[in-house]
Amino acid sequence: MKRTNDLNIATIKPLISPAELKKEFPMTEESNKTVVESRNTIIEILKKRDKRLLAIVGPCSIHDPDAALEYANKLNKIKKKINRKIYVIMRVYFEKPRTTIGWKGLITDPYLNGTYDIAHGLKTARKLLLDITAMGLACGSEMLDPIVPQYIADLVSWAAIGARTTESQTHREMASGLSMPIGFKNGTSGNLDLAIDAMKSAQHPHSFIGIDQDGKTSIFSTSGNKTSHIILRGGRPGPNYYEEIVESAEKLMLHIGVPPVIVIDCSHANSGKQFQRQNRVLHSILDQRKRGRDSIIGFMIESNLKEGSQKIPDNPEDLEYGKSVTDECVGFNETEAMLFYSYEMMQE
Repeated sequence: MKRTNDLNIATIKPLISPAELKKEFPMTEESNKTVVESRNTIIEILKKRDKRLLAIVGPCSIHDPDAALEYANKLNKIKKKINRKIYVIMRVYFEKPRTTIGWKGLITDPYLNGTYDIAHGLKTARKLLLDITAMGLACGSEMLDPIVPQYIADLVSWAAIGARTTESQTHREMASGLSMPIGFKNGTSGNLDLAIDAMKSAQHPHSFIGIDQDGKTSIFSTSGNKTSHIILRGGRPGPNYYEEIVESAEKLMLHIGVPPVIVIDCSHANSGKQFQRQNRVLHSILDQRKRGRDSIIGFMIESNLKEGSQKIPDNPEDLEYGKSVTDECVGFNETEAMLFYSYEMMQE
Protein backbone atom coordinates (compact mmCIF):
# COMPACT_ATOMS: atom_id res chain seq x y z
CA MET A 1 0.00 0.00 0.00
CA LYS A 2 1.37 3.42 -0.94
CA ARG A 3 1.80 6.14 1.67
CA THR A 4 -0.78 8.91 1.65
CA ASN A 5 0.27 10.80 4.76
CA ASP A 6 3.14 13.19 5.65
CA LEU A 7 4.44 13.13 2.07
CA ASN A 8 5.88 16.64 2.40
CA ILE A 9 7.02 16.40 6.03
CA ALA A 10 10.81 16.25 6.37
CA THR A 11 11.06 15.69 10.14
CA ILE A 12 8.86 15.54 13.24
CA LYS A 13 10.35 16.39 16.65
CA PRO A 14 8.67 16.25 20.06
CA LEU A 15 8.23 19.62 21.78
CA ILE A 16 8.23 20.54 25.46
CA SER A 17 4.68 20.82 26.82
CA PRO A 18 3.31 24.12 28.16
CA ALA A 19 3.23 22.68 31.68
CA GLU A 20 6.90 21.63 31.46
CA LEU A 21 7.95 25.05 30.21
CA LYS A 22 6.02 26.78 33.00
CA LYS A 23 7.65 24.51 35.55
CA GLU A 24 11.06 25.55 34.21
CA PHE A 25 10.07 29.25 34.05
CA PRO A 26 7.27 29.68 36.61
CA MET A 27 5.07 32.72 37.10
CA THR A 28 6.38 34.91 39.94
CA GLU A 29 4.43 37.07 42.38
CA GLU A 30 5.84 40.22 40.77
CA SER A 31 4.87 39.16 37.26
CA ASN A 32 1.45 37.98 38.36
CA LYS A 33 0.74 41.34 39.99
CA THR A 34 1.78 43.18 36.82
CA VAL A 35 -0.39 41.03 34.54
CA VAL A 36 -3.51 41.11 36.72
CA GLU A 37 -3.38 44.82 37.43
CA SER A 38 -2.51 45.84 33.87
CA ARG A 39 -5.27 43.71 32.32
CA ASN A 40 -7.77 45.32 34.66
CA THR A 41 -6.48 48.79 33.78
CA ILE A 42 -6.68 48.12 30.03
CA ILE A 43 -10.27 46.93 30.42
CA GLU A 44 -11.14 50.09 32.33
CA ILE A 45 -9.65 52.18 29.51
CA LEU A 46 -11.61 50.18 26.93
CA LYS A 47 -14.78 50.84 28.90
CA LYS A 48 -13.79 54.54 29.09
CA ARG A 49 -13.99 54.56 32.87
CA ASP A 50 -10.24 55.24 32.92
CA LYS A 51 -9.58 58.32 30.75
CA ARG A 52 -5.91 57.59 30.07
CA LEU A 53 -4.62 56.76 26.60
CA LEU A 54 -3.01 53.39 25.93
CA ALA A 55 0.47 53.64 24.44
CA ILE A 56 1.56 50.29 22.99
CA VAL A 57 5.22 50.93 22.27
CA GLY A 58 8.20 48.81 21.32
CA PRO A 59 10.09 46.90 18.64
CA CYS A 60 8.34 45.67 15.52
CA SER A 61 9.65 42.25 16.55
CA ILE A 62 12.01 41.01 19.24
CA HIS A 63 15.19 39.41 17.90
CA ASP A 64 17.71 40.15 20.68
CA PRO A 65 16.55 39.52 24.27
CA ASP A 66 19.39 41.61 25.73
CA ALA A 67 18.47 44.65 23.64
CA ALA A 68 14.79 44.09 24.44
CA LEU A 69 15.52 44.08 28.16
CA GLU A 70 17.59 47.25 27.88
CA TYR A 71 14.71 48.84 25.96
CA ALA A 72 12.22 47.69 28.63
CA ASN A 73 14.27 49.30 31.42
CA LYS A 74 14.39 52.61 29.54
CA LEU A 75 10.67 52.48 28.70
CA ASN A 76 9.73 51.64 32.28
CA LYS A 77 11.41 54.82 33.54
CA ILE A 78 9.32 56.90 31.14
CA LYS A 79 6.17 54.97 32.04
CA LYS A 80 6.47 55.99 35.68
CA LYS A 81 6.70 59.68 34.72
CA ILE A 82 3.68 59.77 32.40
CA ASN A 83 1.45 57.16 34.02
CA ARG A 84 -1.10 59.72 35.21
CA LYS A 85 -2.25 60.37 31.62
CA ILE A 86 -0.64 57.69 29.42
CA TYR A 87 -0.73 53.98 30.21
CA VAL A 88 2.30 52.28 28.63
CA ILE A 89 2.40 48.70 27.37
CA MET A 90 5.57 47.35 25.78
CA ARG A 91 5.29 45.66 22.39
CA VAL A 92 6.94 42.25 22.90
CA TYR A 93 6.26 40.57 19.57
CA PHE A 94 7.78 37.12 19.06
CA GLU A 95 5.99 35.99 15.88
CA LYS A 96 6.28 37.68 12.51
CA PRO A 97 3.56 36.99 9.92
CA ARG A 98 4.84 36.90 6.35
CA THR A 99 3.11 37.57 3.06
CA THR A 100 5.48 35.05 1.40
CA ILE A 101 8.73 34.06 3.13
CA GLY A 102 11.24 35.56 5.56
CA TRP A 103 12.33 35.38 9.20
CA LYS A 104 9.27 34.36 11.21
CA GLY A 105 10.26 35.62 14.63
CA LEU A 106 12.14 34.76 17.80
CA ILE A 107 10.00 31.79 18.79
CA THR A 108 10.29 30.07 15.41
CA ASP A 109 13.93 30.91 14.63
CA PRO A 110 15.66 32.31 17.74
CA TYR A 111 19.16 32.13 16.24
CA LEU A 112 18.09 33.96 13.03
CA ASN A 113 19.88 31.39 10.91
CA GLY A 114 17.23 28.96 9.71
CA THR A 115 17.85 26.34 12.42
CA TYR A 116 14.28 26.71 13.77
CA ASP A 117 15.02 25.75 17.37
CA ILE A 118 11.43 26.39 18.48
CA ALA A 119 11.94 24.83 21.91
CA HIS A 120 14.71 27.35 22.64
CA GLY A 121 12.58 30.12 21.15
CA LEU A 122 9.71 29.37 23.52
CA LYS A 123 12.05 29.31 26.51
CA THR A 124 13.67 32.59 25.49
CA ALA A 125 10.28 34.24 24.97
CA ARG A 126 8.88 33.13 28.31
CA LYS A 127 11.99 34.18 30.23
CA LEU A 128 11.94 37.62 28.62
CA LEU A 129 8.26 38.12 29.49
CA LEU A 130 9.03 37.16 33.09
CA ASP A 131 11.93 39.63 33.24
CA ILE A 132 9.90 42.52 31.80
CA THR A 133 6.75 41.96 33.86
CA ALA A 134 8.87 41.56 37.01
CA MET A 135 9.83 45.24 36.70
CA GLY A 136 6.13 46.21 36.61
CA LEU A 137 5.89 46.83 32.85
CA ALA A 138 2.95 45.25 31.02
CA CYS A 139 3.59 43.31 27.80
CA GLY A 140 1.56 43.19 24.59
CA SER A 141 2.07 40.67 21.82
CA GLU A 142 0.57 39.41 18.57
CA MET A 143 -1.00 35.96 18.74
CA LEU A 144 -0.23 34.21 15.46
CA ASP A 145 0.28 30.47 15.96
CA PRO A 146 -2.77 29.13 17.84
CA ILE A 147 -0.63 26.75 19.95
CA VAL A 148 1.83 29.37 21.25
CA PRO A 149 -0.57 31.10 23.70
CA GLN A 150 -0.57 28.00 25.88
CA TYR A 151 3.13 28.65 26.53
CA ILE A 152 3.19 32.42 27.12
CA ALA A 153 -0.30 33.98 27.29
CA ASP A 154 -0.39 34.01 31.11
CA LEU A 155 2.30 36.72 30.97
CA VAL A 156 0.67 38.87 28.29
CA SER A 157 -1.60 41.77 29.28
CA TRP A 158 -2.86 42.77 25.82
CA ALA A 159 -2.79 40.94 22.50
CA ALA A 160 -3.32 41.71 18.83
CA ILE A 161 -4.63 39.67 15.93
CA GLY A 162 -2.76 40.81 12.84
CA ALA A 163 -3.98 42.16 9.52
CA ARG A 164 -3.31 38.87 7.73
CA THR A 165 -5.20 36.75 10.29
CA THR A 166 -8.10 38.93 11.43
CA GLU A 167 -10.37 37.24 8.86
CA SER A 168 -9.27 33.76 9.95
CA GLN A 169 -11.89 31.70 11.77
CA THR A 170 -9.10 29.96 13.70
CA HIS A 171 -7.85 33.24 15.13
CA ARG A 172 -11.31 34.56 15.94
CA GLU A 173 -12.03 31.35 17.84
CA MET A 174 -8.68 31.55 19.63
CA ALA A 175 -9.34 35.19 20.59
CA SER A 176 -12.71 34.22 22.07
CA GLY A 177 -10.88 32.11 24.63
CA LEU A 178 -7.86 34.30 25.41
CA SER A 179 -7.73 35.85 28.87
CA MET A 180 -6.56 39.34 27.95
CA PRO A 181 -8.05 42.25 25.95
CA ILE A 182 -7.65 41.78 22.19
CA GLY A 183 -7.14 44.22 19.33
CA PHE A 184 -8.10 43.22 15.78
CA LYS A 185 -6.28 44.97 12.94
CA ASN A 186 -8.07 45.92 9.77
CA GLY A 187 -7.04 43.79 6.78
CA THR A 188 -4.08 44.63 4.55
CA SER A 189 -6.66 45.73 1.97
CA GLY A 190 -7.72 48.45 4.42
CA ASN A 191 -11.10 46.76 4.94
CA LEU A 192 -12.57 47.78 8.31
CA ASP A 193 -15.42 45.28 8.21
CA LEU A 194 -12.99 42.38 8.69
CA ALA A 195 -11.79 43.72 12.04
CA ILE A 196 -15.27 44.69 13.23
CA ASP A 197 -16.67 41.27 12.25
CA ALA A 198 -13.77 39.63 14.09
CA MET A 199 -14.47 41.70 17.18
CA LYS A 200 -18.12 40.65 17.08
CA SER A 201 -17.25 36.98 16.47
CA ALA A 202 -14.74 36.80 19.33
CA GLN A 203 -17.35 38.03 21.79
CA HIS A 204 -19.35 34.83 21.26
CA PRO A 205 -18.66 31.26 22.47
CA HIS A 206 -16.77 28.90 20.17
CA SER A 207 -15.42 25.34 20.24
CA PHE A 208 -12.18 24.33 18.57
CA ILE A 209 -9.27 21.89 18.72
CA GLY A 210 -6.05 22.76 20.53
CA ILE A 211 -3.55 21.41 23.06
CA ASP A 212 -3.91 21.50 26.84
CA GLN A 213 -1.16 22.28 29.35
CA ASP A 214 0.18 18.73 29.09
CA GLY A 215 0.35 18.95 25.31
CA LYS A 216 -2.62 16.66 24.71
CA THR A 217 -4.97 17.36 21.82
CA SER A 218 -8.18 18.69 23.35
CA ILE A 219 -11.50 20.34 22.55
CA PHE A 220 -11.76 23.88 23.91
CA SER A 221 -15.14 25.52 24.49
CA THR A 222 -14.97 29.24 25.18
CA SER A 223 -17.30 31.76 26.80
CA GLY A 224 -16.33 34.61 24.45
CA ASN A 225 -13.97 37.55 24.94
CA LYS A 226 -15.91 40.75 25.66
CA THR A 227 -12.79 42.94 25.95
CA SER A 228 -11.84 43.70 22.36
CA HIS A 229 -11.33 46.66 20.03
CA ILE A 230 -10.14 47.37 16.50
CA ILE A 231 -6.75 48.66 15.37
CA LEU A 232 -6.54 50.99 12.39
CA ARG A 233 -3.21 50.29 10.65
CA GLY A 234 -3.88 51.55 7.13
CA GLY A 235 -3.98 49.36 4.04
CA ARG A 236 -3.14 49.17 0.37
CA PRO A 237 -5.25 52.28 -0.45
CA GLY A 238 -3.23 54.28 2.12
CA PRO A 239 -3.52 55.54 5.71
CA ASN A 240 -6.76 55.28 7.69
CA TYR A 241 -6.05 57.42 10.73
CA TYR A 242 -7.88 60.43 9.27
CA GLU A 243 -10.87 61.68 11.23
CA GLU A 244 -13.48 60.84 8.58
CA ILE A 245 -12.29 57.22 8.51
CA VAL A 246 -12.31 57.01 12.30
CA GLU A 247 -15.85 58.34 12.22
CA SER A 248 -16.84 55.68 9.66
CA ALA A 249 -15.35 52.99 11.89
CA GLU A 250 -17.40 54.26 14.83
CA LYS A 251 -20.61 54.07 12.80
CA LEU A 252 -19.83 50.56 11.56
CA MET A 253 -19.27 49.32 15.11
CA LEU A 254 -22.39 50.96 16.46
CA HIS A 255 -24.40 49.48 13.58
CA ILE A 256 -23.57 45.92 14.63
CA GLY A 257 -23.84 46.61 18.34
CA VAL A 258 -20.21 46.69 19.44
CA PRO A 259 -18.77 49.63 21.38
CA PRO A 260 -16.66 52.04 19.29
CA VAL A 261 -13.20 51.61 20.78
CA ILE A 262 -10.21 52.16 18.51
CA VAL A 263 -6.43 52.00 18.74
CA ILE A 264 -4.52 53.64 15.90
CA ASP A 265 -1.22 52.21 14.68
CA CYS A 266 1.29 54.96 13.87
CA SER A 267 3.33 52.53 11.78
CA HIS A 268 2.62 50.08 8.93
CA ALA A 269 0.48 51.50 6.13
CA ASN A 270 -0.44 54.55 8.21
CA SER A 271 3.17 55.70 7.91
CA GLY A 272 3.94 54.03 4.58
CA LYS A 273 6.41 51.96 6.66
CA GLN A 274 8.62 55.05 6.95
CA PHE A 275 9.54 55.54 10.59
CA GLN A 276 9.90 59.32 10.24
CA ARG A 277 6.15 59.59 9.60
CA GLN A 278 5.03 57.94 12.82
CA ASN A 279 5.23 61.26 14.67
CA ARG A 280 2.90 62.83 12.09
CA VAL A 281 0.30 60.13 12.73
CA LEU A 282 0.62 60.52 16.49
CA HIS A 283 -0.04 64.27 16.26
CA SER A 284 -3.27 63.60 14.35
CA ILE A 285 -4.38 61.00 16.91
CA LEU A 286 -3.80 63.35 19.83
CA ASP A 287 -5.51 66.24 18.05
CA GLN A 288 -8.61 64.11 17.42
CA ARG A 289 -8.69 62.90 20.99
CA LYS A 290 -8.30 66.44 22.35
CA ARG A 291 -11.27 67.55 20.28
CA GLY A 292 -13.49 64.97 21.94
CA ARG A 293 -13.20 61.81 19.82
CA ASP A 294 -13.05 59.50 22.82
CA SER A 295 -13.50 56.36 20.69
CA ILE A 296 -9.72 56.62 20.20
CA ILE A 297 -8.42 54.94 23.33
CA GLY A 298 -4.81 54.37 22.32
CA PHE A 299 -1.97 54.35 19.82
CA MET A 300 0.85 52.04 18.75
CA ILE A 301 4.44 53.08 17.99
CA GLU A 302 7.10 50.81 16.49
CA SER A 303 10.24 51.78 18.34
CA ASN A 304 13.67 50.40 19.14
CA LEU A 305 16.92 51.52 20.72
CA LYS A 306 18.13 52.75 17.32
CA GLU A 307 16.12 54.14 14.44
CA GLY A 308 15.56 52.46 11.09
CA SER A 309 15.99 48.79 10.26
CA GLN A 310 18.59 46.34 8.96
CA LYS A 311 18.64 43.14 6.99
CA ILE A 312 19.65 39.91 8.70
CA PRO A 313 23.22 39.17 7.55
CA ASP A 314 24.58 35.72 6.75
CA ASN A 315 26.31 35.83 10.13
CA PRO A 316 23.82 37.05 12.78
CA GLU A 317 26.75 38.12 14.95
CA ASP A 318 27.26 41.00 12.51
CA LEU A 319 23.89 42.55 13.43
CA GLU A 320 23.90 46.13 14.67
CA TYR A 321 22.78 46.14 18.30
CA GLY A 322 19.40 47.66 19.06
CA LYS A 323 18.18 48.06 15.46
CA SER A 324 15.10 46.34 14.01
CA VAL A 325 15.48 43.41 11.62
CA THR A 326 11.89 43.79 10.39
CA ASP A 327 9.94 47.05 9.99
CA GLU A 328 11.59 50.43 10.45
CA CYS A 329 11.35 51.80 13.98
CA VAL A 330 11.82 55.22 15.54
CA GLY A 331 14.85 55.43 17.84
CA PHE A 332 14.54 55.64 21.59
CA ASN A 333 15.25 59.38 21.87
CA GLU A 334 12.40 60.06 19.43
CA THR A 335 10.18 57.60 21.31
CA GLU A 336 10.81 59.46 24.56
CA ALA A 337 9.95 62.78 22.92
CA MET A 338 6.74 61.34 21.41
CA LEU A 339 5.58 59.92 24.74
CA PHE A 340 6.26 63.11 26.68
CA TYR A 341 4.51 65.13 23.99
CA SER A 342 1.50 62.81 24.33
CA TYR A 343 1.56 63.33 28.08
CA GLU A 344 1.61 67.12 27.72
CA MET A 345 -1.20 67.07 25.15
CA MET A 346 -3.39 64.93 27.41
CA GLN A 347 -2.93 67.38 30.27
CA GLU A 348 -4.42 70.32 28.40
